[in-house]
Amino acid sequence: MKIEGKSYKTIWFEDNLVKIIDQTKLPHKFVIKDLKNVKDAINAIKTMEVRGAPLIGATAAYGLVLSVIEKNDLSFLKKSSEELIASRPTAINLKWAVDRMMKKLNGINEKDIFKIALDEAKAIKEEDEGFCKNIGLNGLKIIEEISNKKKDTVNILTHCNAGWLATIDWGTATSPIYHAHQKGIKVHVWVDETRPRNQGANLTSYELNEEGISNTVITDNAGGILMQRGQVDMCIVGTDRTLSNGDVCNKIGTYLKALSAKDNNVPFYVALPSSTIDWSIKDHKHIPIEERNSEELSHIEGIDENNEIKKVRIYPQESKSLNLAFDVTPAKLVTGLITEKGVCEASEKGLKGLFK
Repeated sequence: MKIEGKSYKTIWFEDNLVKIIDQTKLPHKFVIKDLKNVKDAINAIKTMEVRGAPLIGATAAYGLVLSVIEKNDLSFLKKSSEELIASRPTAINLKWAVDRMMKKLNGINEKDIFKIALDEAKAIKEEDEGFCKNIGLNGLKIIEEISNKKKDTVNILTHCNAGWLATIDWGTATSPIYHAHQKGIKVHVWVDETRPRNQGANLTSYELNEEGISNTVITDNAGGILMQRGQVDMCIVGTDRTLSNGDVCNKIGTYLKALSAKDNNVPFYVALPSSTIDWSIKDHKHIPIEERNSEELSHIEGIDENNEIKKVRIYPQESKSLNLAFDVTPAKLVTGLITEKGVCEASEKGLKGLFK
C-alpha cells in the first residue's frame, strides 16, 4: 500500500539489515528504522515498533536471520528463538513463524544456514502478503452484496489496526475495504480510536487517508449507538489468535463490539490468515492474555506546537490501573471468518471445512 503516493511493505531485508516502519512514530512522523541484530528485533516487537500478528511473525522470522548473521551458532539461535517467542505471548503467529524457521534450520550446516534462513523468512513474508490479498478478495464479495442491496455507501466499523501496517501488505480487516474501494464501491469506515495505544486513530485512519478512503475516528464506546441508529452495515476486525472452535482473541474491546453487533443484528466478521489459527488450545481460558505496562493507560502521546512528540500523564499519579491488551469474542457472536481460502462459520466444522 502507499504512503505519500509511494508503495511500501512493512518489513524488508537490505544490506544485511532488516528495515521496518517505526509505528510508534506514526501518524506524526514517518521513520524507517534499521534492525541490526536479534535484540533489535525483540525490542521492536516488545515496544510495538512493529505490531499486528502477521507482521510480528515476519519480524521474528527475520530476527532469526539476524541471529545467524550475528553468531552462526546453534545454541545462540535456539536462545534467540526462545526470547523472540517470549517477547509478546498472545499473538500465535509469533510462535508459528519461529517454530517454522527452527524446523527448517535444524541440522543445517553453518555454510548454508544463512541462505536457507533468509529464503524461509522471505517465504513467510510473501506468503502472508498473498494470504491478505486473498482475504480481501473473499471479503469483497460480502461488501458487494451489501452495496447491491443498499445502493448507497457501505458503512463499516473496525477496531484496532488490522490494516496493512499490521501485516506485510493489504491487511486483514482492511483488505476487503481496499479491494472494494479499488473496484469503485463507496465505503466509509468508522474507526475505533482503540485505547490505550490508539492504533485505530493513529494507524488505521492514517493508512485509510493515504489510500483516499472516507473514514471517521470515533471513541471506543460510540460503536453501540451508531449500530442502534442504523449507521453501521457491518463490522470487520482482525485477530491475534483464533481457536479451532471459532473463538476469537483480539484487541481489548472487540468483545464489546461483537455484543453490540449481535444486539443490533449487524454482521460481525473476523478476517484472518490461517497462520493465526491455534489448533492446539481448545479453551479460550488457556490463551495467554498479555498484560502491558500501566503507563500506556496513565499517559498519552501527541504532537505539540513545535512538531515534537510528547507524552503526558492524564490521571492521578496514585491511581492504579489494569492494562489487559486482549479479550476473547465467543464464536457464537461471530457471523463468519474471512480467510485466504474463503469465508466460513466460526466453528471447528467451518474451519476444518476450509483447512483439512
